[in-house]
Amino acid sequence: MSGRAARAVRLDDRRPGRGDILADAVRGLAAEPKRLPSKYFYDARGSGLFERICEQPEYYPTRTELAIMREHVGDIAAALGPDVRLVEYGSGSGLKTRMLLRNLESPVAYVPVEISRTAVSASVARLGSLFPRIQMLPVCADFTTPIALPRAARAPRQTVVYFPGSTLGNFGPDEALRLLRQMRSEARQGGGVLDGGVLIGIDLVKDRAALEAAYNDAAGVTAAFTLNLLVRLNREIGADFDPAGFRHSAHWHPLAGRIETHIVSRREQDVHIEDRTFHFTRGEAMLVEYSCKYTLEGFARLAARAELRVAKVWTDPARQFSVQWLVAA
Repeated sequence: MSGRAARAVRLDDRRPGRGDILADAVRGLAAEPKRLPSKYFYDARGSGLFERICEQPEYYPTRTELAIMREHVGDIAAALGPDVRLVEYGSGSGLKTRMLLRNLESPVAYVPVEISRTAVSASVARLGSLFPRIQMLPVCADFTTPIALPRAARAPRQTVVYFPGSTLGNFGPDEALRLLRQMRSEARQGGGVLDGGVLIGIDLVKDRAALEAAYNDAAGVTAAFTLNLLVRLNREIGADFDPAGFRHSAHWHPLAGRIETHIVSRREQDVHIEDRTFHFTRGEAMLVEYSCKYTLEGFARLAARAELRVAKVWTDPARQFSVQWLVAA
């Protein structure tokens, strides 16, 4: 860290507009069965609730990944090498990122790509004050959509896409494969001497009770987070969901290898968006999120389909979670 003043930061704002949210909501509600995209969880309140989820005693992924980072961050930074442009999908609280930036050798720039303007602004404010020598190039956008990354003032040796928190698990197999291919492509942007790579957090298959508890915390924070999606749609696209008329439900499906989170209608009811009416029967479940879990071997096979090779894996002693370094195959 240096005493030099932090650079001015300009936010590149490409977040989805009202028309995008409206189209996604109408398309999902018209589907059979109904579904809504999990990316819209993260308004200002949703981002705050997610930070609280990460603090719940049942929610093992965050504390386990942090423990892996604390134990192995020096080795991780050495694997990535010097002069990295670090591109992070979903900036979150920045704790893991802070550890990584502190240990990287002469990082060139930090490029958080985050759909929540509040979250990305708070993240770069914190990190910019801690690391004034590192150029902050925040992008407010949906990271699932390919983007042209902002160029750093200093040329990087390579670009690394950082995707912590097991968020890849929120995508089904086809979408996860597409996203890994996108990460591989974006890691090759920037003209570095290396093709770049992907540093990713992957949650591992484990006991059903531990998995279901993590997504149904006793304090009800995850339920509040899930139902806040309806509050956001009411505010931003004029829907008339009654959040009290729905409940949160999350269950492990072993054959699919994933937690499936639904919002379930407590009664027969109609929801209106502009001139459209969507009918819910009592007990009807609307899918809002997957949380896929992997074996180490299964994830390596998925990465190989995206032309990525698992170069190194770090896990906790109980093998609950993994941080993996992927390079071009």
